[in-house]
This record gives sequence, C-alpha cells and structure tokens, in this order.
Amino acid sequence: MSPAAEGPPGVPPMPERTPRALREAIARRAPHLLADFDAHWKRAIADTSDLGPVPAFMARWWGEYAVARDPHLDAHVTDLEARATEATDVAEAKRLLEEASHMRHLAARAEPGR
Repeated sequence: MSPAAEGPPGVPPMPERTPRALREAIARRAPHLLADFDAHWKRAIADTSDLGPVPAFMARWWGEYAVARDPHLDAHVTDLEARATEATDVAEAKRLLEEASHMRHLAARAEPGR
C-alpha cells in the first residue's frame, strides 16, 4: 500500500466492511464501544432475523469506529460535543456541533485498509 493510501500515522486501518470484521476491530481497538455494538446488533438484526437494517447499522458503527480508532480525533470530537453542551449561546453550540458532525462524516468516509 502506498503512503497516500494509508490512514493517519499510528492509527489502525479500517477493517473489511463486514459486520464481523468491524466487530473484531472494535473489540481490539475500541473495546469501550463493544457492549453498545453488540446490543444494537442483537436488537436491530439478530432478534428480528431481518437483514434490511444491516446497511444502516454498518454506516453508524463504521463511523463510530472510524472516530474511535484515532485517539486524537476522538478526543477532539468529544471536546467539541462537550463544549456544545456547556455553551450558553445557541449559535456557538450549533457551530461546535456542526464541526463535530463534519469531522464524524469525514472519518466515516474511510475505506477498508485506510
């Protein structure tokens, strides 16, 4: 893989885009997310035997892991969201949340192996 195709230095690459690979990556690199991932899978997919929600499930957790795998990004997004909850000015709170949302969306674009 060329350096341009790799993710940020020191940040593990994204897994294959499958529920199993994503779960394994979360278990290894972001275990604090695992209980919520498993509960969501059970509630939305396993208990219903309906595979229709799988794309939405993967989109949500792909983005969660994309942020969580990078400690600096995770801390920055968390800080933005915390500052927004404490903001007394609505415009400032909105700006902070929009910035955090933008960063989450950018992170979620990461491709497998990057």
